Amino acid sequence: MEKPYVIGIDMGGTGTKFGIVDTKGNILGQGSIPTPEYPEIQDYIDALYEGLLPLIEEVGGVSQIKGIGIGAPNGNYYTSSIEFAPNLPWKGVVPLGNLLKAKFQLPAVVTNDANAAAIGEMTYGVARGMKNFIIITLGTGVGSGIVINGDLVYGHDGFAGELGHTTIRRTNGRLCGCGKKGCLETYASATGVARTAREIIETSKEDSTLRSLDIEKITSKDVYEAAIKGDKVAKEIFQFTGNLLGEAFADFVAFSAPEAIVLFGGLAQAGDLIMKPIKDGLDNNVLPIWRGKIKVLPSNLKASDAAILGASALGWEGKE
Repeated sequence: MEKPYVIGIDMGGTGTKFGIVDTKGNILGQGSIPTPEYPEIQDYIDALYEGLLPLIEEVGGVSQIKGIGIGAPNGNYYTSSIEFAPNLPWKGVVPLGNLLKAKFQLPAVVTNDANAAAIGEMTYGVARGMKNFIIITLGTGVGSGIVINGDLVYGHDGFAGELGHTTIRRTNGRLCGCGKKGCLETYASATGVARTAREIIETSKEDSTLRSLDIEKITSKDVYEAAIKGDKVAKEIFQFTGNLLGEAFADFVAFSAPEAIVLFGGLAQAGDLIMKPIKDGLDNNVLPIWRGKIKVLPSNLKASDAAILGASALGWEGKE
């Protein structure tokens, strides 16, 4: 008899969310742990186990679980390892799939976190029915999943689609955690928005409520809250970030001609503050044959659900 449940795990640079998912895509129970608090990978695996065990027992025990799917930064679908992820506490190659398999005694499949979000969006979200789209995840970093003709693009080594590490500024670009300079991630991630805020506050004399905050502790959430209250500096930060994203999207469109680009993550929920400059930046830089044709859509899935659902889809594979 087919086992009725799988585990979906969404690993991010800030936190890890996990849940038990049934065959209809219902998340029956979920939880989370803070990723950076575990400098040793085995401690992280143990914390995941402790968090998931009560949820597993609620659905009848591990005998009812078919497998584990996990979306992780720099997760390699071919090897089920994490390889040189700049925003995680563990460096080098981490055999995540094997560690999970040993701990849970279940098959475990790893993919890139943004690829997992793409699977979730394609199955349950705004990309349902689309065969050509790109998902951009705007979180601690900038991730992406590329779907062409209904299939995720992995490339020959499993790492295709690192669009957050395409170079958006070739002169005087910001240093990225990956070691390069000028990566899109250094401008369009939540941490990138905070960096932009600090730079503008230090170089601009314009009044802003952001000046009342500790400049070293400003977050993208602070910028959003100031912007919706009409703060001109905060709105300028979103304008700058959105224009850069639009410029980058024009390049992405040129190689895959997607029907849509789907934005997932906190920044995607900023409405017209971010969407309007993105669309303007895209239309001002894309080739005329695509101008006005490419939809830019925010995800309509709850942030805690999309990547869990996408990752869980891998659990049904039963890959050993």
